[in-house]
Amino acid sequence: MRDILPVLGRWYAAGEPFGLATVVSVSRSAPRDPGAAMAVGPGGEVVGSVSGGCVEGAVFELAQEVVASGEARLETFGYSDEDAFAVGLTCGGEITLLVRDVTPALDPSFAAVAETVAAGRPVTVATVTDGPAARGATLAVWPDRVAGTLGTTGLDVAVTADARGELALGATGLRHYGPHGERREDAVTVFLHSFAPPPRMLVFGAIDYAAAVARIGAFLGYRVTVCDARPVFATPKRFPEGVEVVVDWPHRYLRGTDTDERTVICVLTHDPKFDVPLLEEALRRPAAYIGAMGNRRTHDDRRKRLTEAGLTVSELSRLRSPIGLDLGARTPEEVAVSVAAEIVALRWGGSGAALTATAGAIHPRKAV
Repeated sequence: MRDILPVLGRWYAAGEPFGLATVVSVSRSAPRDPGAAMAVGPGGEVVGSVSGGCVEGAVFELAQEVVASGEARLETFGYSDEDAFAVGLTCGGEITLLVRDVTPALDPSFAAVAETVAAGRPVTVATVTDGPAARGATLAVWPDRVAGTLGTTGLDVAVTADARGELALGATGLRHYGPHGERREDAVTVFLHSFAPPPRMLVFGAIDYAAAVARIGAFLGYRVTVCDARPVFATPKRFPEGVEVVVDWPHRYLRGTDTDERTVICVLTHDPKFDVPLLEEALRRPAAYIGAMGNRRTHDDRRKRLTEAGLTVSELSRLRSPIGLDLGARTPEEVAVSVAAEIVALRWGGSGAALTATAGAIHPRKAV
């Protein structure tokens, strides 16, 4: 959804109605997560994807019908045992989509939401998917204000409280309420779609490997910062456009930088005077991933120094060192792929093994 918002914003500003299909729930091996979206705009132009190609043709027709009727629809697509290539998911999963017509009259806060997301600020959009409330009704919830309504004051109040809680976690999913926001009832189903700011990737050490890691980090959707104490290396021209480059001692920069449970920290300095004080700081703060470059000897020496600095066994267990998965990587670009693969595997609970050597669900569902 975040990726297609610029196009949707242009359609909206031009007053062109469009059909927006959003994945609101999934089961088993569905190819896309809740929040994935596809839109059909003027002239039949299509942006986005809800299944990677399995049901897009059917969704295209459905979106056009919704624009013509002005009535939102909830549709479920699943696997067809009789014909795996009929309208259904050949992967065996199931997705439920909310398809709604978007116009300034129906969704007056859409432009403000798109502007907020583009600026990297947080907002949650709550949309009724089922129940006695109007399907497709939306309520936009910012940390300090709201816009729109789901139909009743009580429902708006309850959903606003939950939306702000989900926004703090960057979580997206369905919630259930009574018609007036009553808890422990399920008459009304609401989809909470959180647009939290992109997670951060902090790369320390302005070397060739850092440029490659920064590039793949930006590709994965991280807001990337490269930091090095040496100004001759820490220059913007050596790194991809959009990557922030900071000249500072790594541990001092990290000490003054906020991190959270989604933050990725890649220590590529490969020098004890930089990476030991940096890791001492990093391993004592929240982060999703902390990796450090170096061979086995460097790792053993680093771990010894960190132990002498007072880090506990539990704190040291968070360190991914040597950094990356065993792919046989040699070049900076190959090493970056190795690092990215480890980050993704840790995020979703993957084993890092070849899929041909595993069994069970291909898409394990593990929260960040």
